[in-house]
Formats: sequence, structure tokens, C-alpha cells
Amino acid sequence: MLLNSKKIGFIGSGNMGEALINGLIVSGSSAPENIICSDIREDQLERLKATYGIQTTTDNVAVVQRADIIIYAIKPQIMAQVLLETADHLSMDKLIISIAAGVPMVAIENCLNKDLRLIRVMPNVAVAVNEGAAAIAAGQHANPDDIQLAMDIFNSVGKCVFLKENELLDAVTGLSGSGPAYIFMIVEALADAGVKVGLSRQDAQFLASQTVLGAAKLLLETGTHPGQLKDSVTSPGGTAIAGLHTLEKGGLRTTMINAVEAATIRSKELGDMMIERFQAQLSEKACATRR
Repeated sequence: MLLNSKKIGFIGSGNMGEALINGLIVSGSSAPENIICSDIREDQLERLKATYGIQTTTDNVAVVQRADIIIYAIKPQIMAQVLLETADHLSMDKLIISIAAGVPMVAIENCLNKDLRLIRVMPNVAVAVNEGAAAIAAGQHANPDDIQLAMDIFNSVGKCVFLKENELLDAVTGLSGSGPAYIFMIVEALADAGVKVGLSRQDAQFLASQTVLGAAKLLLETGTHPGQLKDSVTSPGGTAIAGLHTLEKGGLRTTMINAVEAATIRSKELGDMMIERFQAQLSEKACATRR
């Protein structure tokens, strides 16, 4: 099933939505005429139309009606409202993808209350430079072709993995979803260290950033265990082992593990809160309908 034969609709065209639109077009995965997006900001829609040649509208329902694949790229606070607005026009003929952070699959399923081909994706901010890390989880009615279509979309802006267990998306949020923030802090600290030992701020930040990029690329392209690569650049009595000893003394490993664990726990807490919020909005709608 080819992605470029599908009409793709974006509900929401913020940073993440635009990054996906750009990735799909630049990679050739989708033609501009096959993409339609909606947003409440007309100036944003005008800019996207001029930049990418896509179709735009302020009507969310129009996106749902005209697309084969609908991507909800909106803030979690308004997800329930938009799902309820578009629910009557969703069917098993369409693939539904949510990238709303912190909104669990069960909340979406309860809100829509119908059988649908659902996919939930946790991407990260690096999609903006086509180096995103994303994890994909599928609802019970999504089929292998649906999963492949979702992976094709997110591989156009980076790399993705498929998770069989939906609940592991909280762990993904703690690791790769929040991970860029950890790396930004590490790069900032490395640059500060470079300045402390005499480098200019500009040179220190460039060297720190390029070092992280190069190390990550080496890991991905060689498939070598990070411990083995660490050992390969650590000579007896040398500079690297002296630096590593200081990192171990400062508890870097434990701190990083604790950070991912804390973010994962917080993601689960926020997901539970979102389920409660969705349920409250559904109850309000039911009361309004009865009145």
C-alpha cells in the first residue's frame, strides 16, 4: 500500500504538523496536492499554502471528509473537543493517527466510542530537522498496512520504531520524547566547560554539538555497543578515562536513568489526568444532549 496514493489530512499545522508536511513533500512520500491541513490561524494556512502548495482550510470536518489518513497534530488540551467535533465523519475507511502528547489510546477510543483504525505516535522535536525519533503503537483495529503507512510518514522526518505494547509509549516519552531536553543540557554543560578551559563560546558550542552528533551517528551506523565504542577511545592513563572517572564519580549514569524514569512516571500521571478530563468532557456533552 503506497503512501503517495493516499490523501493525507492534518488537523493542526503547528511546528510538528509543518515538519511532517515538509518531510513528506521533500522525501517524495506525498505530493502537495494530496495534503490538506486545517488550523484556526488563517495567516498560518496562507503561509503553508504558499510555501508547500498544499490545500488548506479552517474547517476540521472538511479535512476528515477529504482525507484517507487523518493526523491529529493538536495540543492535548483541545484534543477531546476536536475529536468530538469530527467523530461523526470518522469511519473504518480512514486511518486515524494521533500525535497529541500525553493523550493515551484509551482516552481517544473512549471519546470516539466506535471501531476505528487508530495509531498513536510519540515523535520528538528533532522532526524539525528530519532527524526525529518516534515510536508507533496501534489500536486493536489497525492492520499491518496501517502500521506501515504510519511508519512511512514518520520515517520521512527521521526514524521510528513500532511498539506492540501501547503502555510503553510513556517510556518513549521519558526517553526520546523528553530526550532532546537532556541532550541540550549536556551540550550546554560541555560548552560551558569548554569556555572554562579557554575556548570561545562559539567554538565551544559548535564542538560540543558536533561531538554529540558525530557520536550518535557512529553508534547508529556501526551498530556497535556504546560501551565498546567508549572503550575504543579510552587509552590507559589518558584524558578520556580521567574525564570518565569524574563522570562516574558525579553519578552521571544514575542521574540519567533517574531522569528517564521520572519523566516516564510523569507521563503516566498526565495520561491518567487526560483520561479523566476526556471523561468529564464526554459527560458534559451527554448532559447537554439530554437538555
